[in-house]
Formats: sequence, C-alpha cells, structure tokens
Amino acid sequence: MDDLLAELTALETELHHPGVTCTRARLERLLHPDFHEIGRSGKRYTRQTVIDFLADRPSPPNVIAYDHRVERMADGVALLHFASHEVGADGMRCHAALRVSVWRRTALGWQLHYHQGTQAAP
Repeated sequence: MDDLLAELTALETELHHPGVTCTRARLERLLHPDFHEIGRSGKRYTRQTVIDFLADRPSPPNVIAYDHRVERMADGVALLHFASHEVGADGMRCHAALRVSVWRRTALGWQLHYHQGTQAAP
C-alpha cells in the first residue's frame, strides 16, 4: 500500500507542484476521459476546462499538499485523501482545503477520474 500511496501522491502532485507546469499532452494522459471535478468553491469542472486552465497558466499556484492517505476501493480503483493550502504572495497560508481524488488504473497507467476539494479552516 505504501508503493501505491507514493505513486498516486507523485501523480497528483504533478498537477499542482510549485515550479512544475504540466504540458497539455501530460494532462490529457493523467486525466481520465470521464474526469470531472467539484472544486473547493463548489463549482463543477469538466476535463477540458481543467486541462485548458492548467495548461494555459504561466506558472502553477504555490500549493502545499500534505497528510496523504490512500484507500484501495476495488481492483484498479483507489481513493487518495489529502489536505492542501496555497501560499500567497505575502507568504501567508490561504485557500485551505480537504481533497479526495479517485484514481483508476487503465491501459495508460493510473488516471485521475474524479477530484473534489472542500474548503477547510486555515
């Protein structure tokens, strides 16, 4: 289970790690064709919206993710739980969230099928 946690944490981190910008091709490989998201704001996002948003950013936000844990839901399906916050330009923590991601093992490897963020106390 530790190997699965490490692998999914690394893949998830590609989507928001400071100083790393995913290419559109990499995002299309990481996000399952049926991917959808409910963001921290409660707004729904499609796969294409997320790909366009992340690929068009000049640099990703300074997101710090921590407290990762994984649950194997079924053969080839895992639920990754974690907490995150951003670090603002002033160096202060902001946008704290509790997050879950459903990852599915496909012929292409692990792909993110669903993601949800819930606003949390800082």
